[in-house]
Amino acid sequence: MATDHLTPVTPDNKVMGDLSTYEPTSSPVETPIPILFKKDFEKLPRRDFEDVYIPCPQPRQTTCPNSLWKTEDPSFKEAAIPDIGLFMHKESVNISEWNRLAHFNNPFGFMEYNYNEVKAAVDLIPKPKEPLLFPRKDSNGCVRCAVVGTAGILNGSHMGQEIDSHDYVFRMNGVVTEGYEEDVGGKTSVYVHPAHSITASLYYFKKYGFKTIPHNEGIKYVMIPEGLRDFQWLQGLLSRERVSNGPYKYYRPWTYYAGQFDENRFYVLHPDFLRYVRNRFLKSSQLNGKHWAIVRPTNGAFTLFLALHTCDVVDAYGFMTEDYSKYPNYYVERHTKTNVIFFINHDYIMEMKTWKKLHDTNIMKLYQRKDSGTDS
Repeated sequence: MATDHLTPVTPDNKVMGDLSTYEPTSSPVETPIPILFKKDFEKLPRRDFEDVYIPCPQPRQTTCPNSLWKTEDPSFKEAAIPDIGLFMHKESVNISEWNRLAHFNNPFGFMEYNYNEVKAAVDLIPKPKEPLLFPRKDSNGCVRCAVVGTAGILNGSHMGQEIDSHDYVFRMNGVVTEGYEEDVGGKTSVYVHPAHSITASLYYFKKYGFKTIPHNEGIKYVMIPEGLRDFQWLQGLLSRERVSNGPYKYYRPWTYYAGQFDENRFYVLHPDFLRYVRNRFLKSSQLNGKHWAIVRPTNGAFTLFLALHTCDVVDAYGFMTEDYSKYPNYYVERHTKTNVIFFINHDYIMEMKTWKKLHDTNIMKLYQRKDSGTDS
């Protein structure tokens, strides 16, 4: 029996944003539902519980006087859920939760996955013992963060010192900082990645000096479980055994973290949080087309919204701006200039407009450049 039987208890049938407003109308489900397949849907399927999310059991309470969460912007206040649950761990998946999340395609749920295979990995994920970030001493209770993307706008920007001046610096994907510190800084506090970023970057960015993912002392790693291969990676990583199946078979995942892997500083984003980012902020019209199953926000988008939900002040660097065509695809391209590639699985223009809107409404600051190459 599927979880389609979940019914809102609110009189107007309005989604309230977390599971506390929902209750089953029949007996609890005791077995996993039959596997659902993407090919059986011509566009993104709509569920009554599509916009229902697990809340954080101990949401962060900010005392920062200028926190972004004190905004009066109506659109952000309507869309944002301050206490959205961010991370998945060993207590996150039981049969009931599986049957809810099995209705959503990856990385927003477990559609097409096998219950036993995924649960074996999830059961190894440690429950976070503390919030992702804390205010620094003498910070007036504020957590100040920089989120650094890989866009070419940072090429020649001289923003490195400003980036590193933040309390925490988020980075994602193929991060190359050595030799580029003047433009992008060298500090990394939180590195957000799927397994693919770690493995593929060794090939794609080797010529630019990429040797390993960031491994600053005390760094926190946050994983995006974007596909079944990530759960296979997780099982190998957390059990300290070679991956037993899938594209990473025989890999030793812990060796990719350059000696800085610590399960107490390792987090896995919850599919609910990823779906919330898509549904509330980046719901592309492409989801109504035949390629719906691969359409999703970029890893940079997920990282930026993670920062918005864990920091009080967020400054974004290296993200797409309206004048993106002036710059190379990546900031590492000093001697060549490849154009930005628009892959079908991401709505880059929608993301670009979203960053500009968040900047214009003072939710965050987006690094932009004038024709002279100076800040705006």
